Amino acid sequence: MCGIGAIYAHGAGVDPQMLQRMRRTLAHRGPDGEGEWLAPDGNVGLLHTRLSIVGLANGEQPMRNEDGRLCVTVNGEFYDFEHLRAKLMQRGHRFRSESDSEVALHLYEEHGDDCVRMLRGEFAFCLWDGRARRLLAVRDRFGIKPLFYAQWNGLLLFASEIKALFAAGVPAVWDRQSTLDQLFICLPEDRTPYAGIRQLPPGHRMIVDAKGMRIEKYWDMDYPLHDQDDADGERAQVEQLRTALDEAVRLRLRADVPVGCFLSGGLDSSSVLGIASRHAATPMHAFTVCFEESYYNERDYAQSMAAFAGATFVPTEVRHADLSASFREALWHGEMFALNGHGVARYIHSKAIHEAGWKVVLSGSGSDDLLGGYPSARQDMLQNALLRGTAGASFAAEQPLLHQVQQRLGFVPSWMSKLAADRSILFVLMHPDMVSLYERRNPFEDFLDSVDARQLAGRDAVIQSLYLWTKAFLGNYELLAERLEMAHGLEVRLPFLDHHLFEVIKRIPAARLIKGQQEKYALRQAARPYLPDLICKRSKHSFTAPPITLDAESPFYELLQDSLRSERFKDVPFFDAQTVVELLDRLPSMGEDVKLSLDGVMTMTLSAALLQEMYSVGSG
Repeated sequence: MCGIGAIYAHGAGVDPQMLQRMRRTLAHRGPDGEGEWLAPDGNVGLLHTRLSIVGLANGEQPMRNEDGRLCVTVNGEFYDFEHLRAKLMQRGHRFRSESDSEVALHLYEEHGDDCVRMLRGEFAFCLWDGRARRLLAVRDRFGIKPLFYAQWNGLLLFASEIKALFAAGVPAVWDRQSTLDQLFICLPEDRTPYAGIRQLPPGHRMIVDAKGMRIEKYWDMDYPLHDQDDADGERAQVEQLRTALDEAVRLRLRADVPVGCFLSGGLDSSSVLGIASRHAATPMHAFTVCFEESYYNERDYAQSMAAFAGATFVPTEVRHADLSASFREALWHGEMFALNGHGVARYIHSKAIHEAGWKVVLSGSGSDDLLGGYPSARQDMLQNALLRGTAGASFAAEQPLLHQVQQRLGFVPSWMSKLAADRSILFVLMHPDMVSLYERRNPFEDFLDSVDARQLAGRDAVIQSLYLWTKAFLGNYELLAERLEMAHGLEVRLPFLDHHLFEVIKRIPAARLIKGQQEKYALRQAARPYLPDLICKRSKHSFTAPPITLDAESPFYELLQDSLRSERFKDVPFFDAQTVVELLDRLPSMGEDVKLSLDGVMTMTLSAALLQEMYSVGSG
């Protein structure tokens, strides 16, 4: 994994100093090397900061093909690239390195823009074709690797992180509509909180040439229109899932440096560790976050799993004081609103792993999203059964925010109902201008408008809910952790977000993903050979950090109070400062359940205040 950037200046010249500023801002992503390249006419520039994982001796980038007409800068990993490389060499292509990234150049020579369909892994890249005078920018199918862009001052700029665009001179200004969407439900896949700065959506590519810019979707989840018939049966589907997951993990162990595992003690990370341990030549290292509070501390489960797999158990203790001390840094690297303390804990953990000398770990992230692991999936299954017996009774009549969702889908996903209830306090805290904006644009309706309705039609209600969840939270919440991990040059590989594995997952009926009220039933059966009973039978326990904002005994509480009572907070355009202060005054007398429900809202409020300060964001 690395940091990449590009500047396209049609009819003008790229400022080399601008390219250098962008590269320096991304230096933490690639401490092992750096490079820049300017086209002969100076109209295109590419940059790269390298975290060397594969092809250590000769994988420098930006990288050119044999005749020099193509140049690419790649962030990420292409798995099973040796197979592609061998086929390309048979067709006469000459490789200059052992790096997986070079495959992209030669695949483009053979297949043009469709080269992306042959790539497997997590990646983002920018490729300049000097002969055709066109730029191709690509982001992987699930959006594991970020790619931001902005059109500014006659330039088109790309970067792995938003801060590199700021370093180039792109102004930092709030996008109020995007922020409203994020406060109530989620940030759209193609937007950021900052005006004029966009994301290339997951599963999309951008082509830029003299005619302009166009964005194309090359992949989506494409669930079957109805649950597949059961000709294969449960046993066959479980075996297919086991085989595909085994392959996804095995491929992600390929590296020229040691590979470890994140281990929470839950089903997902334990499955990955169990499979990886079967393939690894030496005992795996399992890295676990441990919290002070017993409810959040999964040390005992993780240690048991590590012992079962024959892995070396490596705990990292994270205290409230650590979360407080690292919040600003984690927020700066994450660039977007924090919803809770999970990301800060991941930031601290990644730093500890990096300081121990590691560059690559595997993770179980993405499993809950695709295999029905969250409690909301069980609730959707129950609600779906009830709806079938009540002629479509509404479960959202008491939530005006969701009336349109009910009308359009015929049901309300349970995660949406909970979100609408948890964030209803925002109506009280919002600045009048934001209230006025909301009255014109319902964020839940906007979210549905942003989703391809063809991906929902004809699907089981539980599958629709899972699809909507991934569009809401996978890219801009869970995978936001990529920037917190890469803050310390740590590459995290996600076997569950392998598109070959997903081709198996999406054909498993909803009633087999969640059987009775047991979440991830199919995965439990598939992973059983790799797990002790303690883990295999364990109920879902999400990796969750303790609430960070509302405990008066916590050092974090002081940061919250100081920031939201400051004069600077009055300039944050989303909230009514006086109302926020009144809420702060009432916090000590509130019950613990109420405080817990407010934790996410207050964390987002604090995030807005600190991001505006750190990045000097204009109000817009």
